[in-house]
Amino acid sequence: MIRISTIFIAICMVLVAASLGLVLHAVAGISGTESAIVALTALTFLILYNAVSMRLRDRSDVGSQIADLSRGTADLARQVAEFGRRLAAVEGRVVSANSASGDRIQAVVGEINELGVLVKQLAGSVASHEDLIASGAAAAPPEPAPAAIVAAPVAEPRTSPPSSTESAAPPVVARPAPVAAPAPAEAAARSQPQLLAAVKNAIEENRLDIYLQPMVTLPQRKVRFYEAVTRLRDDNDQILAADDFIATAEAGGLMGRIDHMVMLRCVQVLRRLMVRNKDVGVFCNVSAATLANPTTFAQCLDFLEANRALAPSFVLEFKQATFRNLGPTETEHLAALSQRGYRFSIDHVSDLRVEPRELADRGVRFIKVPAALLLDPRQSSTSDIHPSDLSDLLGRFGIDLIAEKIEGERAVVDLLDFDVRFGQGFLFAPPRPLRPEGASATGGTTSNSTNGSNGPSPPASIPAPVANPAIEPSTRATGNAALARRAAGPG
Repeated sequence: MIRISTIFIAICMVLVAASLGLVLHAVAGISGTESAIVALTALTFLILYNAVSMRLRDRSDVGSQIADLSRGTADLARQVAEFGRRLAAVEGRVVSANSASGDRIQAVVGEINELGVLVKQLAGSVASHEDLIASGAAAAPPEPAPAAIVAAPVAEPRTSPPSSTESAAPPVVARPAPVAAPAPAEAAARSQPQLLAAVKNAIEENRLDIYLQPMVTLPQRKVRFYEAVTRLRDDNDQILAADDFIATAEAGGLMGRIDHMVMLRCVQVLRRLMVRNKDVGVFCNVSAATLANPTTFAQCLDFLEANRALAPSFVLEFKQATFRNLGPTETEHLAALSQRGYRFSIDHVSDLRVEPRELADRGVRFIKVPAALLLDPRQSSTSDIHPSDLSDLLGRFGIDLIAEKIEGERAVVDLLDFDVRFGQGFLFAPPRPLRPEGASATGGTTSNSTNGSNGPSPPASIPAPVANPAIEPSTRATGNAALARRAAGPG
């Protein structure tokens, strides 16, 4: 619209100037040149007048717009100031509420700490009292009949029901103990070729057994993880522990096949466990030979890739010496496992000289340290950190400390002062065999009847302490474990 009006005004000015020149030439008798000059002068004057008038009109319009903008800015500033005042008032109320709640929390925390000190003192006094009772009981001559009854459950129970003749006979200690553990003299008597042949035959005939030992939370003693322990059975059904055959299997190049079979069994166990509890996990040991062998590791990696959904609950465990002697191949293989979401654990810890940042960068999330090593007062002078501060240091990098090989209640009381969150050992439950045909684990029925758990019984092929760690009857008789659970509260 503005463009059309401007064109119309320009045309009108040209017509007015031309008319003025024609009138002067026709009426006044002025020559054509002079009349043209007059017409051009008139056109110039009209153009200047129009430009000045439009500039004045635009200035008045812009002035009114600036005034409106100033008024809007002032209103916005007043609204911002009002909002700031209200925000300051709200922040003041929030700060006062936080300080009040913080004071209440501090008071509650102080009371809880006082209760914890009292409970620890009570537990220490009860433990010392029990030591006195135990020393007095040890001084008395043991009776032969009760000793036989207590020692009987240590042997491996039969998978088939006893006959009527056997059930009528009294419990006898002299049962075939080598079924549960081979005699040291017999294991030492094997030569290297004989042991290698026994391991090969056990692998070929699938005589590989998985034992599960629970890891519990402290002090609640809830089962959180299971560690899979490998055992082999020779032609005479004598059990070979891992320490007996690992060196021979590594020398014979058989550890890759053993680790692959163990991974397969562990994944099957984990799937059965997760049907009942999604928060449970399984630790699976992997040897340094498997990690360093590209061919064997590729097979394991393909299997782990196919079961990648279980990675958050499936922890691969390596020795401390393996992590300290990593080569380029081992480092690349660890990175491949970490990229697929698998987490690592370190066991066979011989000293407390650890680098948490480096371990966390490699994917380590758990470190298992023997309880005796943590409680050894000499470690404070030989290690880079005091054992009581190790759990806090590892926790800053997302690594959990697990105290293993716990065998007494006194060790549990001392480890609570070190802020250890997980424990493992014969105090809670020994490694129990996993029965592939659905038979209960070793001592599983006894554990269920002993621990008094009210939850549903675990599957027959999984060791008993799924809902609650199994505690031996002799340990429960002391009452110290009940005191720790009572102090921890329900659950």
